[in-house]
Amino acid sequence: MGAVPSTPSLSGARPQDTAGYLIGSFVGEKSFPIGSDFWQKLLELPLNLHWPTHRVHEACKLFAQNNCNTRHLAKILIHLSWCLQECVSNSGALSEVYAKAVNAVYISSIFLKYLIENAQSNSIEEFHLSLNESEPAPNSFKTDQNIESLVMHNVLNFIGSVEVSPNTYLLHQELLNFMLVAMSTQLLYGPAPGPTDMNPFIDAAMAQESSLVRLVVRRLLLNYIIRPHIPFNSASYPVFSGGSQPGVLQRVSSAAATFVLLPFNYLVSSTGDGPRNPLADISLHVLLILNYYRKSVVGDESLTDRSDDIATSDSLSKGKTYFSDNPYCKALENARDIEFDRVDIEGNAHSGSHVRLPFASLFDTLGMCLADETAVLLLYTLVHGNSDFLEYVLVRTDLDTLLMPILETLYNASKRTSNHIYILLIILLILSQDSSFNASIHKMVLPSIPWYQEHLLHRTSLGSLMVIILIRTVKYNLSKLRDLYLHTTCLATLANMAPHFHHLSAYASQRLVSLFYMLSRKYNKLAERIDDKMGKSGSFGQDSLAEDLSAELHIYTDFLRIVLEILNAILTYALPRNPEVIYAIMHRQEVFEPFKNHPRFSELIENIYMVLDFFNSRIDSQTHDGEWSVEKVLQLIIMNCRSWRVEGMKMFTQLHFSYEQESHPEEFFTPYIWRVALAHRGLSFNPSAINLFPVDLPIEASSRFALNFKDINMLML
Repeated sequence: MGAVPSTPSLSGARPQDTAGYLIGSFVGEKSFPIGSDFWQKLLELPLNLHWPTHRVHEACKLFAQNNCNTRHLAKILIHLSWCLQECVSNSGALSEVYAKAVNAVYISSIFLKYLIENAQSNSIEEFHLSLNESEPAPNSFKTDQNIESLVMHNVLNFIGSVEVSPNTYLLHQELLNFMLVAMSTQLLYGPAPGPTDMNPFIDAAMAQESSLVRLVVRRLLLNYIIRPHIPFNSASYPVFSGGSQPGVLQRVSSAAATFVLLPFNYLVSSTGDGPRNPLADISLHVLLILNYYRKSVVGDESLTDRSDDIATSDSLSKGKTYFSDNPYCKALENARDIEFDRVDIEGNAHSGSHVRLPFASLFDTLGMCLADETAVLLLYTLVHGNSDFLEYVLVRTDLDTLLMPILETLYNASKRTSNHIYILLIILLILSQDSSFNASIHKMVLPSIPWYQEHLLHRTSLGSLMVIILIRTVKYNLSKLRDLYLHTTCLATLANMAPHFHHLSAYASQRLVSLFYMLSRKYNKLAERIDDKMGKSGSFGQDSLAEDLSAELHIYTDFLRIVLEILNAILTYALPRNPEVIYAIMHRQEVFEPFKNHPRFSELIENIYMVLDFFNSRIDSQTHDGEWSVEKVLQLIIMNCRSWRVEGMKMFTQLHFSYEQESHPEEFFTPYIWRVALAHRGLSFNPSAINLFPVDLPIEASSRFALNFKDINMLML
């Protein structure tokens, strides 16, 4: 199959024969020099023919066998770099140059992906990303230069330097697809980065100049914010023109979308699935993968982790290794609002050293897209890592833009992944660390919440709704997920909010007291199981079951204490403003009785009963004919709130919980981001090659991980 003439001829040949001949030469045994006109003819092909899956797979296998001798992967990557250089240097480049670049990046992606998912070792040599020493090359090309660095520099330079326009949209899209493929080497390794992991392309991306990194981060975020669309039916967009030169998209059938990621009908028809945009989506996936990448480097004993925000610097937690700096993470953390002058209020000139973004547009875009996990990951990344963006969010007066989609997603927790729910709760915890946030959410009154089905919520404050949803999440977690971290995060957020409660609604107040009752039932059941075990054996014992029960009982003791401290914070700091909370406690006061003498709870319960005694005595002293109505009791509570004095209560240190990211977040985020990227982008990848996470997909999603090139139609021999 590889026995082909050195100079293919196009004259007199049918298009199919020409295409088959050139592709056959590309994957065959014969090596074409980097300067051969073969490469120009290959990249100028109108790739508009479709071939069955088995022939694509056959071509890839043949390419993998011959690439060690032909070095055709390295050569097509070099030609891709040259095409991109021409596109960048000549802003008015001809459409043929862009078409060649698209063809080069598309062909590179197909065969590079096959090599990655069928890699047999941790050696970069397996990709043969170099030219043979005897290879004739143009004088301007240094045969010993690092090809993965060359191609990544030019890919990133195009993405960061060239505006998205009708002429460049498709090339931007294909280059981001290429980056996703090139970075998929991460899938081959476990979640904990090791010094032997081979990620040549993403390592090359990390080595770029900080100025280029900032341009790339800015462009990826602007793609996400602006969400550009292809202007269809436009003669100025050559790849879609219907003239004698078929557009490059014509080579892609609908089935090819599993790899190309750009199905034509997806771009022109509305799916009704929110404001999805292919360029915006893949831009965000690429950005998140870059942001959370950590390269493990072997170092001396004295070296410390150089990522101050990621891990402790006192010692090396992973032997003699450290993580090199991630410039994309740093650029995102230091991004600034474009609305502010380059000289800040202290007179410090920034001189273009920061990524500058329209925070207002970013805020609004996130608010539209928070049903999507990648948007949630971006919001988390920004509010946790970028203090300027967090401050911007906290001063917005329309916090419902972000909070309402977050709360609605939590309400529908059963339809979401546990990771999705966990990240949303962490975002709420981070926001609740700010007292102004806790105060402002009670000032916004929502006329109705149509998606909340259990109870009619009319003119409920945003703060009350947040309390209701957090408690509902605890209840759901208690019955379904049973994740102690979710419990802790929900309760920590409520504890931060408690001193700032203002006119908490009746329903939210009832749910708060019910939360104590719900956790107390779980606590009592655990205590009974321990008592039964002690009664049968005469002692508690030291077996694993006994240890597990004891540990769980201790955890629920802590949970109950937090809820009691939440109630105490309301009664101590916000009692006059929350008569509905007092009413709810009075209505269910019997739930506190069993814990009055508990050594961990007695002092907190004592404060609650001091409030109960005060208001019970006021009601008892009133002469009243007939039964007390809710309205009359509540009116009496409001009246007596004015005479309540807090002096007699025992004062406790006000709880304040802060979120701290794990010392090695990449072990959670890298697998999570790749799971989401593979599912959302429809990128098929050999499941047997994935070591980053267990491949245990549900049946309906398993086809997305179809074996090599399933359902891909591509031009072949």
